[in-house]
Amino acid sequence: MSSIHFSNFQIDEGKDYFLYIGELKNYGLNCFLKEALTRYYNRKFEFIAIVPDVLEQYNYDNLIVINPLIESSGGDCLEKRSCRINASDFMAAVSQSKKIKSLIQQILRRQPNLYLYMYESLSEMTLDEIPNVSILGPDKHIAQKTNNKTFQLTQLKDIVPTVEFKICKGYNDLIQTTDMLWDEWSDGIFVTKEYSAAGINSLVAHNREEVEDKFGKNDVTYIISRFIPHTLDPTVLAVVANEEDIFIAGVADQRIENGNRFTGSTYPTTASSEHTKQLKAYTRTVGAWLAKQGYKGIFGCDYIITHDNEIRFLEINARKQGTTLEFCCTLEQEIPINAPNLPELEFYAVVEEVFPANTREIASDAKKLHWGTYNYKIHEQVKTQNYIPQGIGERESFKKVADGKLKKDYLILEHIGTSFIIAQGSFLGRIIALGHDHESVAQGITQGCQIIELTFISHNTVENEYARV
Repeated sequence: MSSIHFSNFQIDEGKDYFLYIGELKNYGLNCFLKEALTRYYNRKFEFIAIVPDVLEQYNYDNLIVINPLIESSGGDCLEKRSCRINASDFMAAVSQSKKIKSLIQQILRRQPNLYLYMYESLSEMTLDEIPNVSILGPDKHIAQKTNNKTFQLTQLKDIVPTVEFKICKGYNDLIQTTDMLWDEWSDGIFVTKEYSAAGINSLVAHNREEVEDKFGKNDVTYIISRFIPHTLDPTVLAVVANEEDIFIAGVADQRIENGNRFTGSTYPTTASSEHTKQLKAYTRTVGAWLAKQGYKGIFGCDYIITHDNEIRFLEINARKQGTTLEFCCTLEQEIPINAPNLPELEFYAVVEEVFPANTREIASDAKKLHWGTYNYKIHEQVKTQNYIPQGIGERESFKKVADGKLKKDYLILEHIGTSFIIAQGSFLGRIIALGHDHESVAQGITQGCQIIELTFISHNTVENEYARV
């Protein structure tokens, strides 16, 4: 079960290792962590990345690809289709892999303990039950509890200004409650399950039919809230070590489509300095609350700024954000050389429960770095007919733009390759754009999208051509 699709790792006898387990897009975070561990333990560290991403080819060192969807499709997934798997199933597959367990034993024969580093701490990850193996991140059970939206909103409603919400116990309660609110909440009702990310289990609805179409008769707990027209969707990335030690990495603006679909972020936020200061203050308050729950590590908070210039808290992401790597690259250019970056701060939060004395937040944007991310999502089934060479120099691009060697730059990452059928709703690639103003960033995103669009055609077009032949 869960055989390895791709592997190119080599163990260097002169180094200690940790395992990264998560999506390929966060591969670069491990470079920051290995440098931090090398400083802390005064011995060289390296990592092996275990990822689910099925691509045509890989330009990454020390990589293992595991994706059980390849097996369940009888190989069809590997040859023809993208294989996007949810994080829980991937973590379970990695935990059950005999080859990964054998690798762990091989590493433990060389070093006294082994860290597992993940994008999100999930209960399906059980490899930490092996003696001398531990998760370098938030406790997985605490992360699961604090990621629950019902728990978040009921606990935080008197601590920070939240949106107006109600809890619905089951599908019938959802329908009955929303039926009473359509006229009162006339701008729409945001409906979400207790666990949702990037809009997967949520919807901005305007009538009963939209709710029924989205959720069927799924009898779970739902959270509904009044949809408030707003001008910005700011998000704050932070790290918490204890109730006093809460590090704010920065504030970005999310790009939200159709009220609930996250497609990327831009930095720095366009919110006013007063709003930015308040967003950071609210996030420190939330971080202190997380610390009381026992949570230690990286987290994010999402907000809206209404047309009336009021800030409303939406949710905590008790995990790393999709732009954690971009914030790491920004911090590297803006904070003192020896100050700890986000993976190092998370390490200290988990191991020492306090930040090091030389911790520094960004005091000013001296390099005037601007960046944006865009997750290119397919809206109809397509087939790729070209590929984009894989570049992994995001950290280097940030430095060149920060140093003025480049005025602007953009990268296209994780393009799946040629001759893949991509299902509607799947990601085809990711764009990172850099510059010294938002206009340059917008140009980079647009150009990246145009290049990606040259790599595929509608799958219906392909089928019609075959039919004519």
